[in-house]
Amino acid sequence: MEKYFNTAGPCNENDHYIVPILERNTEIMQLVHRGQYFVIHAARQTGKTTLIKAFVNKINKDNKYYALYCTLEAVQVFIEPEIGIKQIFSVIKKALKYSKIPYKEKFGVDTKDETTSTLINVALSDFCMEIDKPLIIFFDEIDGLEDGTLVTFLRQLRDGFVNRPEIPFVHSVALVGMRNIRDYKSKIREGRDTLGSKSPFNIIQKSFTLDNFTEKEIDELYKQHTIATGQVFEKQIIKYICKQSNGQPWLVNAIAKEIIEQILKNNFSEKITKRHVQQAIQNIILRRDTHIDSLLDKLKDKRVQEVIEPIIITTEEQNKFNFASDNLQYCKDLGIVNEINDILKPANPIYAEIIIRELSFHMQKEMKSRIKNVWIDKNKKIDMDSLLKAFQIFWRENSDIWIEKYQYKEAAPHLILQAFLQRIINGGGEVLREYAYGTKRIDLCVIFKGNKYPIELKIHYGDKTIPDGLEQLAEYMDGFNEKIGWLIIFDRRKTPTWDEKIYWKKENYKDKIINIVAC
Repeated sequence: MEKYFNTAGPCNENDHYIVPILERNTEIMQLVHRGQYFVIHAARQTGKTTLIKAFVNKINKDNKYYALYCTLEAVQVFIEPEIGIKQIFSVIKKALKYSKIPYKEKFGVDTKDETTSTLINVALSDFCMEIDKPLIIFFDEIDGLEDGTLVTFLRQLRDGFVNRPEIPFVHSVALVGMRNIRDYKSKIREGRDTLGSKSPFNIIQKSFTLDNFTEKEIDELYKQHTIATGQVFEKQIIKYICKQSNGQPWLVNAIAKEIIEQILKNNFSEKITKRHVQQAIQNIILRRDTHIDSLLDKLKDKRVQEVIEPIIITTEEQNKFNFASDNLQYCKDLGIVNEINDILKPANPIYAEIIIRELSFHMQKEMKSRIKNVWIDKNKKIDMDSLLKAFQIFWRENSDIWIEKYQYKEAAPHLILQAFLQRIINGGGEVLREYAYGTKRIDLCVIFKGNKYPIELKIHYGDKTIPDGLEQLAEYMDGFNEKIGWLIIFDRRKTPTWDEKIYWKKENYKDKIINIVAC
C-alpha cells in the first residue's frame, strides 16, 4: 500500500508520510531516564498521540523499561470519583491486557477492599513490585477528566511519586492533553484559594508543548511524496504553505492531501501550483473538516471571546488587555493565537480567515437577499466608492439592530463590514486580512478578477485616528503598489449625531488618493 498524507488519527511511518517525530522531541527521553513526571500539552491534531505512541514503541524496543499507552478519553464523562476512578482502573487494565508487559494478569488482583482514594495507587504499586523493569505510563487526554475524578487521580499519582523508592511505583508518568498544567489548577479550584500544601501538581517536573513544523521540515515531509511519486512541491509552494499554515501539522498534511487526492485526483504528472494551494485552503475552510469544526466551536467559549475580540477590535482602549491572563494562556494552549513582541495574532493566516468567516457567516446569509452585485461593472471591476457609500446607508439604518445579534458585540462593526464585502466577492475573489492586537487597525485587501482594493478599518479613538490611519493605509498600499485606498472609520461614540458621524472625504496623501469613509 502506498503511503499518503494522514489527517485522521495518529500517524505511523509504515502507512503515512511523517516528519521524524522522535528526533524533534529528544527531551522526553531525558525526563523518562530521570524518573520524572511531566506534562505534554499542545493543540488538537498537532501530533501528540503520534508522538507518545512512537515513544511507547521505542521504549519497549530498547528493552530498558516497560512503556504503556492509556487514553482517558472515555473517562471524561464521569465527574464523580466514585465512578471515574474505577473507569481509569479499567482503562489501565485494558491497556495492559493488549501489551507485552509480563504479569499483566496480576494488575489489581488485591484491590477489592481499596477505596476510591487509594485504588489506582495500590494497584500500580503492587504491579510495579511484580515486574522486573521500571514502568512508564503515558496518560493521553488527561485534560478530559473532570473535577473530583481529576483531583483524586492526581493525588494518587502524587502519593506514589513521593513514596518512591521505598514503595515501588511508576518510574515516569506523562500527562498528555491540550492544556498546560496551570489550566488544570484553575479548573479544579473553582473559587478555592488553594489546593493545599499537598497539591497533586507539585510533582510535575516539566511542562512543554509540541512545535509546529518548520519550513525545512515541511520540505522534508513533502519530499517523501516526491520520492514515492515523482510529483514535486517546489520551494516557493512550500514557502507559501508554511506562511499560510505557520507549520500547523494538521493543516500542512491536509493541504497536501487535498491537492493530491481531491484537486489533482492522484494525477502525479500534473505540476502543483500556488492556485492549487489556494483552492485546497478554500476547500478545507468551506468543508469544515473536524479540525476546523473544533476550532469554530471554541469561538463560542467566553474565555476565547475575551482574547479574540481584542484582536479584531482596533480601539485605543484595547491596549489594557492583560497579557498575563489565564484565558490568553488557554487560547495559546489550544493553538488559536500566537503572541510575538506584544503583538497578538491568530495562530496562522488560515485560522484568521476561518475566525472572521465564522463570526460573520450568519450575517452573510441574512444579507443575501439585500445585496446585489450591482457594484460590479462590465469590466468586472468593483465600484468600491459606490459600494462603500451603500454600506454607509446600510450601517446607519441597521447597525443598532444587527449588533445585538452578535455574541462578539464589540467587534460587530468590523464583522458586519467584512460580511458585506464577502457577500459581494463570493465566487469571484478573496479578501486578504491582516489583523492583530496591538496595531489598532485591520488591513484588508479585496482582490477581485485580478484587481486590488486596499482598505483599512479603524475605530474612532481621538484626534489622531485619521492621521494615523492615513499613514498606516499608505504604507499598506505600498505593499500592493496601489494608488487608491479606502480608510473606514467607525465612530461608536453616542454624542455625535448620525449626520456628524457619516461623511466621505478624499485625501491626497503621499502621491495616493485615500477615501475616508466615516460610519
